[in-house]
Amino acid sequence: QAVVDFERLGEHAAAFRGHDVGFCCLGTTRAKAGADGFVRVDRDYVAQAAELARAGGCKHFVLQSSRGADPHSRFLYLRVKGEVENLVQAVGFDRCTILRPAVLLCRRQESRPTEWVAQQFLGLVARVFPTAYSVPVETVARAMVACVLQPGEGKVEVLENRAIHELGKA
Repeated sequence: QAVVDFERLGEHAAAFRGHDVGFCCLGTTRAKAGADGFVRVDRDYVAQAAELARAGGCKHFVLQSSRGADPHSRFLYLRVKGEVENLVQAVGFDRCTILRPAVLLCRRQESRPTEWVAQQFLGLVARVFPTAYSVPVETVARAMVACVLQPGEGKVEVLENRAIHELGKA
């Protein structure tokens, strides 16, 4: 495990060397970081980490993005997620897997009241429609590992929420 300063990520290139696979779940919220901070973390830091990983020999990069990611979206969150997907693909990994989970079901240490209410509601909905609107973070983590252990379906593979659920069971 290496601790890096994301504001000076280039100075930590050695931490990205010698790994066959890179996993990225980096992200923040607009409420926590502001619009500019959100873009810096969710797009710029992720793209730079991908570039350093590729330069360090990484062959397969696995990125957690978001359902609805679209570089042309009017919504900042979805637009930034779409932009970073494109930037990571452009790095030129032998294989790139992008996971687009719906609402993540998890316990957080920080208080996010609106998210908490949404999670409670979606937790109930998930009992009837388990793959439609949400996914437990443990399922996403298992899917990320499973996609590395299975043969790829092309240079770039995008896994939507239902596929994440299926792969997370493997």
